Parts: sequence; structure tokens; C-alpha cells
Amino acid sequence: MPAAMASGSSRLVVMRTTLLVLGAVCSAALLAGVASAAGSFYQDVDITWGDGRGKILNGGQLLTLSMDRASGSGFQSRSQYLYGRFDMQLKLIPGDSAGTVTTFYLSSQGSQHDEIDFEFLGNASGEPYTVHTNVYSQGKGGREQQFRVWFDPTADFHTYSVVWNPSHIVFYVDGVPIRDFRARAAAAAGVPFPASQPMRVYASVWDAEEWATQGGRVRTDWSRAPFVASYRGFGAAGCTSPDAAACARSNGAWMFQELDAAGQEQLRRAQATYMIYDYCADKYRFPQGPPPECAAPK
Repeated sequence: MPAAMASGSSRLVVMRTTLLVLGAVCSAALLAGVASAAGSFYQDVDITWGDGRGKILNGGQLLTLSMDRASGSGFQSRSQYLYGRFDMQLKLIPGDSAGTVTTFYLSSQGSQHDEIDFEFLGNASGEPYTVHTNVYSQGKGGREQQFRVWFDPTADFHTYSVVWNPSHIVFYVDGVPIRDFRARAAAAAGVPFPASQPMRVYASVWDAEEWATQGGRVRTDWSRAPFVASYRGFGAAGCTSPDAAACARSNGAWMFQELDAAGQEQLRRAQATYMIYDYCADKYRFPQGPPPECAAPK
């Protein structure tokens, strides 16, 4: 081979190698701070309260939380996330669960905290659970929507999911969207959207008999204790970097997840069929008109 051709070939190899290295570096930078839950409760969470009432079983694949008259119990994720997709399979407290609240939610800390809530309000035997959702931003909540789901949530495990990205927060039940809290609508109304405070994933079972079941008219029957809820299938894929700007540049699928036309139709049907309370429609609570984000363009 002529020397000139050999020299050119060497330069081409060097250029290709350099491009491959640069590509790997760029990919690593984009993925920095991106993490997924490992699929084992032993690795992913800490039981933080309950004095032994929370138990990890089946080699880390199942976690139960129980409550008796003395205490409830709860756990939290070891990682904090700014944006992501979060899934949990739950089987709720069976039988007479009046006065109990079972939760799966995300929250930051402090008086100006952000929070994204799934709460499951127990009821007397034979009566349906209420699925209670809420979104807090900078310490202010009061954005409740409640649903009655289309299955018995105590008979088997069902999947509850949150997708949180800069565009919106979507609540899913078994893959069906039931709520879409839009950043655009919040911004148009001057309402802060959760976008800067990393949150942990939390879960708990606790006593709220003063209000949880039929406004507190039905109290907890402690003779049925302990009340046990079961969790499995925890999945968390999100940005774990403390740098909000870095998380805003994440390339995880959750960052781009939107509701297409079929998803929007599923949402509309779910809300028309299963929603039992919407703060935006509560004229008694807001006699002067609904909160501004309710009327803002979506």
C-alpha cells in the first residue's frame, strides 16, 4: 500500500475511534443521574416506621404494611427523583377497612413541599374503595379528584402508576389514565408546577377514621385488626441527579410520554364513568368559581 494511502487510512481509524468515544461520553452525560429501581424491596426501599409492622417477604418481591390500634407502618424509596415513571402493584385491605388509608405517593420535604398522591380510602364490608388523588405544589394541595375503580382492589394486585415530566403528571390505573395535571394549565393560571424539588416514593397504611370513610361517619372496627395491605412490582425509572437543569435534559422515555388520541379518549371515558369528585366542579367549596387552573387551556 502506498504510504499516503496508509497515512489516510490511519487518520480515518483515529477519527472513527474519536467519534465513538465522543458518542459514548455524550450518551453517558445524557444518562447521568438516570436510575431504575432494582426490582427488590431489599435494595430499593427502607421501612421507616411501624415497629415491625412492615415486612419484606418472598426474597424481596413482596412487602406488607399493617396497622393495629397502636400504629400503622410505612416505607420510602432510597432514591430521590426529579421526573420519572413510578409503578406499584397493590392489593388493598380486604373486608371491613373503614377508617383506613393505604397510600402510594411521591413527596419532597419541608413546608413548601411538592407531592403527588394516590390514597385509597377504606370502607365498610361490601362498599367500594375510594381512590383519592391530589397534587401539591410548594406546600399547597387541595386539588383532589376521586374515583371508584372498575374492579375489586382487594381481590388481587392491580398496578397504579404516575408519569411525571415537565409537561404533565398523569395518574394511571392498570394502564388506563384517570387524571392528567397539565403544566401548561398550571402556568397559565399562575400555579406552580412541581419541577424543581426531587421527591422520594412513599407508601403507608394509617388510621384516618376521623374523615376517611363517609366523612368520618363510619369508624374503624379495631376488632378486625391487623389491617394488611400488600405491595409488589415496584418500578421507578427517573432522574436521580440533584441538578434540576440536568434532569430537564434527561432522555428517558418518561420525559417524552404524552397522551395520544387514544389515551385522551381513555382519560375522558374514565373520568366520565368512574370519577365521583372533582375539586374543579365543587361549587360549595368554591362559590366564587373554580380555582384558576381548572379553566386554563390544557
